[in-house]
Amino acid sequence: MNHKQKTPLMTKKQAEQTRKWYLLDASGKTLGRFAAEVAKILRGKHRPDYTPSVDCGDGVVIVNAEKIQVTGMKGARKIYKSYTGYIGGLREVPYNTMIARRPEYVLMHAIKGMMPKTRLAGQQVKKLRIFKGAEHDLAAQQPTPVNI
Repeated sequence: MNHKQKTPLMTKKQAEQTRKWYLLDASGKTLGRFAAEVAKILRGKHRPDYTPSVDCGDGVVIVNAEKIQVTGMKGARKIYKSYTGYIGGLREVPYNTMIARRPEYVLMHAIKGMMPKTRLAGQQVKKLRIFKGAEHDLAAQQPTPVNI
């Protein structure tokens, strides 16, 4: 007889009960590599009971967002574009300016870009909190410090 074991799939209720929060420090980390690891945690792919159709990912708190780094010439060449909706309304902001003004946006933009473009991923991104500086206001979640 060929008895195959079924892979244990997670339900929404089980996912919410086992949800954890992780505290990550962005100091000195490379933007893309760091963002990829965070996206993996948000999706839940680091867990042995990962279920693609369930939001089984964990919450992530990132501190020291302004200390993230990029390699090579990206500091001078990377550009963040947004369109106002008006004719000639394309706004371009270089990386160095953006990291000085809104370091949280830089990390959020990179992490969102590594998530699938689905409603489930939109739900998973809501469990991401990014802070400038070493202080955060999520003490109630008791985030576990993790070194990536």
